[in-house]
Amino acid sequence: MSSDGSRRYAPPHEAFSSAPAASRAHGAALEHASPWPHVEVRGQLSIARKEWLHTNGAGAYASSTIAGMHTRRYHGLLVAALDPPRRRHVMLSHVDASVRPIRQQGAPTERRAAWPRWDLAKHQFPGIDPENGSFYLERFDQDPLPRWAYALPGGELEVTLGLVRGENAAVLRYAWSGADPVMLTLRPLLAARHMHQLLRENGGISQKVELRAGAARGEAGAGRHSPSIGEVRVQPNRALPRICFRYQGTFVGSQDWWRRFEYLGEQDRGLDFLEDLWTPGHFETVIGPEPVHLLVAVGALPEDEPENLLAAASAAIRAEDPGPRRPLLERRLCIAAEAFRADAAARPGVIAGYPWFEVWGRDALISLPGLYLVPRKTEGAIRVLRAIIDSMQDGLVPNRLPDAGEPPDFHAADATLWLFEAARLLADAIGDAHPFVTGELLAALRDAFEAALRGTRNGIHVTADGLFAAGRRGEGAIDGLTWMDARVAGRAVTPRAGCPVELTALWAKGSETLARLARAAGDDRLAERAEAAASAARRGFAARFWCEETSYPYDVISEDAEGEGAFRDASIRPNAVIAVAVDPACFTPEQASALLERARLELVTPAGVRTLSPADPAYAPRYQGGPEARDAAYHQGTVWPFLLGFYARAARHFSTLGEHVIPLLHRLVTSAAANEIALGQVPEVASGEAPHHPGGSFAQAFSVAELLRVIAWDLPAQDGGAPR
Repeated sequence: MSSDGSRRYAPPHEAFSSAPAASRAHGAALEHASPWPHVEVRGQLSIARKEWLHTNGAGAYASSTIAGMHTRRYHGLLVAALDPPRRRHVMLSHVDASVRPIRQQGAPTERRAAWPRWDLAKHQFPGIDPENGSFYLERFDQDPLPRWAYALPGGELEVTLGLVRGENAAVLRYAWSGADPVMLTLRPLLAARHMHQLLRENGGISQKVELRAGAARGEAGAGRHSPSIGEVRVQPNRALPRICFRYQGTFVGSQDWWRRFEYLGEQDRGLDFLEDLWTPGHFETVIGPEPVHLLVAVGALPEDEPENLLAAASAAIRAEDPGPRRPLLERRLCIAAEAFRADAAARPGVIAGYPWFEVWGRDALISLPGLYLVPRKTEGAIRVLRAIIDSMQDGLVPNRLPDAGEPPDFHAADATLWLFEAARLLADAIGDAHPFVTGELLAALRDAFEAALRGTRNGIHVTADGLFAAGRRGEGAIDGLTWMDARVAGRAVTPRAGCPVELTALWAKGSETLARLARAAGDDRLAERAEAAASAARRGFAARFWCEETSYPYDVISEDAEGEGAFRDASIRPNAVIAVAVDPACFTPEQASALLERARLELVTPAGVRTLSPADPAYAPRYQGGPEARDAAYHQGTVWPFLLGFYARAARHFSTLGEHVIPLLHRLVTSAAANEIALGQVPEVASGEAPHHPGGSFAQAFSVAELLRVIAWDLPAQDGGAPR
């Protein structure tokens, strides 16, 4: 997944214990906890640096740190999907709030500048330590909407954020609990740029502010104690839609630039980290017992009342909680899974990861069982698969649908093979005779099957002995066609052109799936050909992939067993674990047990599974540094949580640990899920060495989906019950 939009940042993170006693204590505490994130901040900025994520079901999102102090260019209160779920733009970066008392009638007259004012916002500026100065945040909750409680002299201000479901709009609700009303000032800070970019002060921005149906300062009806409702419209970036505000109270126009916001997460990633933001002015309103709302939208404002919009957003997310009868970790992962499903978009898809990943074919198909089939959202699964099928070309599933709207990227060999695996599991759920299975899905599988047999793009073909080959070595090399696709200086970090181990296993199992579905549809000829392909793949696999010296399969081999250019890569990588989980028939039981034991000893960690054995000279123990350093480590030892799903499915059947493997797997999944960057989410990767600092995207679809699938489907409950 290496790309300009996937340069990773691994922030400091506390070590977590993998000791069984610590895991048991942690598990016991979880049983009495809520699935909704809650953080007691009590004015300590150091506690408020963890991130949060909130989405709208159609690709738009809001995210920042708990303190609201952005550390990434991707942070913002409204990151809109202008072509849902793609073309995401940071439109509204901040809404800075301040509170001051209202001078009571009869009180001594004094200059307004002398009145106390409490500024709630925190930002990082050059040469200024944000730890200095007051910080009023008392607590943060996301149950399910993000909510901040600020303790101020005379009362508490509670701020709730909700994204409008399916729309590029956000509602901010301000509730004051205090004996006397106060004056609330809200200043929006706008970026209006693509999420991968940064904004700097420029003369090309449009300063025009349009007021509608409201009372600006000095107009009749602008009384402070009877706040009016008005609208403000701006279009700072003429290439993007306008940004609209509906507010209560008074708008004070004061167009200006706020300069040199520092995003230290971007600095740690070795990237540009300074941004300037534009403001059209600020809103003022008196707030007392009744809440005040600010509605922000891209294009046009929603018609419904703010409280109704918040209630709908809350209800949609709460519905993802399977309830207290399910294990707490399963509940948390079910809630986390909602963020990746863009089901409210006209063209639904799966967001591969936040904050920078786009819609990826491979990731969507690996994630589909956990995101859709575990919670029994089969109609959503069908819509996602239909969108993927519609994007296929030359029998291939696109690897990536670029966020900026460019044509699909087909530089992947395995994305199409994961379609067969997703089809198998969907058919298990809805039946082989379902019209979608016998129609569109079977046709897509047939096209992919025929394309592989005859050969298609990027050197993808089936060899004479039934193995699945992709890419080309040497002059005019084509590489990076599997999930281990990182490149540095234009060269593949993990060259795997040839016959990668997991691709042949996926091909064998996929051909078996095609045979099953073709026979159910009455196409016996296709079924026979697919059965023959599966048998040939397994014979070829058995003949060539097992390495006696390592008691582990080769990771990738050449198409030809002998002759010039023949090779066998004996690196100990997790791709063999994927292979045995997908198609155990490629292995003898003894081989499966041997490879899983070696994987347990060399690859498995409390944060996930390493991509390379520490015994290998090329092993990279840390995932950190600038873009090249991170990409060089990405598949050279870095841990990936999603791989625990494959390890768990294989180990449950073939591990030499016997009955002891189940508690081990529970501990591994629990610890990997706890190694978080963003509240309630599972990150993309972690460093290979303890304490396994998390990194990459702070919320990754297949990380969440695979851990959820393990807990819900693959493991018996810890109380001894069977998986559902």
